[in-house]
Amino acid sequence: MKKLNLLFIGILSMSFTYGQDITDALRYSQDDIQGTARFRALSGAFGALGGDMSAVSLNPAGSAVFTRSHASFSLSNLDTKNDSQYFNGFTSASDSKFDFNQGGAVFVFSNNDSNSAWKKFALSIGYDKMANYDNIWVAKGTNTNNNSIDLYFLGYADGLRLDEISALPGESISEAYSEIGSYYGFGHQQAFLGYESYILEPDTNDDANTTYFSNIANGTFDQEYIYATRGYNGKITFNAAVQYEDNLFLGLNLNSHLLHYDRSTQLFEDNSNLGSIINNIDFENTLSTIGTGFSFQLGGILKVTNEFRLGLTYDSPTWYTMEEETTQYLFTNSDIDGPARVNPQIVNIYPSYRLQTPGKITGSLAYVFGDQGLLSFDYALKDYGSAKFKPTSDSFFADQNRVIGNDLVAASTYRFGGEYRVKQFSFRGGYRFEESPYKNGLTVGDLTGYSLGIGFNFGNTKLDLTYDQAKRNSQTQLYNVGLTDAALIDAKNSNITFSIGFNI
Repeated sequence: MKKLNLLFIGILSMSFTYGQDITDALRYSQDDIQGTARFRALSGAFGALGGDMSAVSLNPAGSAVFTRSHASFSLSNLDTKNDSQYFNGFTSASDSKFDFNQGGAVFVFSNNDSNSAWKKFALSIGYDKMANYDNIWVAKGTNTNNNSIDLYFLGYADGLRLDEISALPGESISEAYSEIGSYYGFGHQQAFLGYESYILEPDTNDDANTTYFSNIANGTFDQEYIYATRGYNGKITFNAAVQYEDNLFLGLNLNSHLLHYDRSTQLFEDNSNLGSIINNIDFENTLSTIGTGFSFQLGGILKVTNEFRLGLTYDSPTWYTMEEETTQYLFTNSDIDGPARVNPQIVNIYPSYRLQTPGKITGSLAYVFGDQGLLSFDYALKDYGSAKFKPTSDSFFADQNRVIGNDLVAASTYRFGGEYRVKQFSFRGGYRFEESPYKNGLTVGDLTGYSLGIGFNFGNTKLDLTYDQAKRNSQTQLYNVGLTDAALIDAKNSNITFSIGFNI
């Protein structure tokens, strides 16, 4: 009961953020409609086509292209493989998961008045997974840059009073960690962990002391860092669209976004450096983020001729409200003080914050060869530098927004797709290329992907199967403070998607 009271106090009085940064803004700004098997088979190049439930999620005018009411559902198997290099170490990690990634229905209402220019009206509701956060990678090697995790704790402790980062007489680790977080915030808690684990020593054992040194000696460090995430970003779309005359389709989407992201990291560090009092460290962190958001889309499709079509879509920013929780654990082994286990067993619950992701413009072309097949192309532009944490009047968020504006840029996405039909069979393929959202092009690199698929039409029912793969390189820092050495990650994501669609 006492622990519950302490946690409740922390919830009420915590007035400091966890430390949101550019990586959080980018993660929730990137989207990748996973969609139906047919949508994925064309690498998502559906902006000028419509007639597919995931195409409606891309361009809201697409629902008016349907000639009959329709529903579809999709299952996907995601395989992730990450090859990592960290100094002299090379490791591989992989994960696999089956998932329900799409479902929805469109209801088409034809106008029986042959004299009216408004030929058709469509309403639809659908769910599309915009991002899958299931991932794991491992960085393992010998750090020869003389960088230890002690730099993380020293970075937070520098300038803080000793009495602000240490337990009061008779106070337990849990009580002190909770109280320090409630009154001072996340940074003080990190310094507290370093001090209580004997990694940090004050220059003078005085409450007013603000300078510290490390009990870890300079040299090389064997480090293993495990990064694992789970979660999703899903979008529920409420759609309305109309057909005007025989060649113009217009639509509106109102989107509700649901986001859940869990991350756990664990660092093991060993050293045998001469004069080092601390030789073994185990540092663990968890983060849980839940978000809800809203966005809208406006779109149109124009049939210039029976074969040639143009599409244009505007995606508004997504306005998110986020809530976060964290836990921490630290173990060290000291030659003088023996093992130290700092396990607060406290869940830090932080004040909610808001995030505005960038808007997007998509232009599309398609050429339909009657009943034989089609070719399509989409081009999208999104300015990642316009992402913003809010309120912007908050000094911490203002600093992070400046970093986002300086480091992120407008990035283009190119998607190509094609389909060829032979009787009831459809053979499909696609290619996509996404530019890096970073100005340096290295922190997160360009993405390239391809797709292959096949479909069978039974008349009122369609079955589709697709395989797609995407690759991207990145350089990821282990921590934002102190131990900022980066692991080089070669990521490959592969998907097998099965869809069933039927007229209703």
